[in-house]
Amino acid sequence: MDYDVKGHLHQILDTLPQGVRLVAISKYHPNEYIEAAYEEGQRVFGESHEQELRQKHEQLPQDIEWHFIGHLQTNKVKYIAPYVSMVEAVDSLKLLKEINRQAERCDRVIKVLLELHIAEESTKYGLTLDACRELLEDGEWREMKHVQICGLMMMASFVDDQQQIRREMQTAADFFDEVKAKYFADDEAFCERSWGMSDDYLIALDTRSTMVRIGTTIFGPRVY
Repeated sequence: MDYDVKGHLHQILDTLPQGVRLVAISKYHPNEYIEAAYEEGQRVFGESHEQELRQKHEQLPQDIEWHFIGHLQTNKVKYIAPYVSMVEAVDSLKLLKEINRQAERCDRVIKVLLELHIAEESTKYGLTLDACRELLEDGEWREMKHVQICGLMMMASFVDDQQQIRREMQTAADFFDEVKAKYFADDEAFCERSWGMSDDYLIALDTRSTMVRIGTTIFGPRVY
């Protein structure tokens, strides 16, 4: 293995404060890289393609906690429902209902995060703040016994302007407080704020992220 995964992993872990978890984004990276991080104690990995995730799940240690981090199509949910730990990017009520349906079929409860669209880029998926308020206010999610909403996720704009990135992440943090107080005040599970990637995770730590998604810095350039 020509890339120092272990060294880079520890460089990241050393910067994370207590209470912040690392999701190591392993998509397009070979199993040996994941195994190297696993040997150092990393257990949470993120993937965004159902077929690649299925192969890795079958080939790698069974105590890995797999997070699905990309845009998930409803017709793919059934393939990952038997084993995925968390779906980090729920961007519609339709998707939430399908995850609940497939989790029930597997007699599981799947953790999810609601994805916010705050970045000023049309390429991003996610719920606007108003759409997210609407989904929660509607209350249909309260009847879903096989999904557990654990918090919010967002991706900041891919720009050099650090003030803009900070502003977007702060918006997400403030919105978390709003919905926590209104809908999840008594729910300890609703605690996750997933924002921050290789380029902007230090800003994310300043804006109360509890979960950072880092791939390139740990594993190097992706192998397509």
